[in-house]
Amino acid sequence: MSLDKFLALGTTITLGSHTFEPEEIKDFARKYDPQAFHVDEVAAEKSVFGRLCASGWHTASMWMRYNLKKREDMGARPWDGPGARPEFGPSPGFTDLKWLRPVFAGDTITFTRTALSHRAMNTRPGWRVLTIRCEAHNQDGAPVLTFDSAVLLKAG
Repeated sequence: MSLDKFLALGTTITLGSHTFEPEEIKDFARKYDPQAFHVDEVAAEKSVFGRLCASGWHTASMWMRYNLKKREDMGARPWDGPGARPEFGPSPGFTDLKWLRPVFAGDTITFTRTALSHRAMNTRPGWRVLTIRCEAHNQDGAPVLTFDSAVLLKAG
């Protein structure tokens, strides 16, 4: 099996779906993003959003949660390519983060990723940088989140 096939290069993979409930939205926001439209339903009604909505950081965090769960599932994928089985490492960062529309209380968001490319690292022989497109859509299919992420991959 080639590394491209193992990574499903060019294929969009559904990571899972999550419904953002009001108490979860408020709990996250109280800890990490305590803006009124995330923690207070009455204040949210008077805001530009018109109702309670999740923090963008909450939405991005849930993308990561579902991504890691799907990555665990990849552990069962067969590997018969050259060298040792590829191993995922940390992320050196992301670019182009966009919160395209609010995630309101009760919305069900579906998270996806698409492996776009990978390249060898000159500074770390045996390691590659994998670039993935990360996206989330609401129950109507409208995009709510997108960003491009880099992930280190040990693949000799």
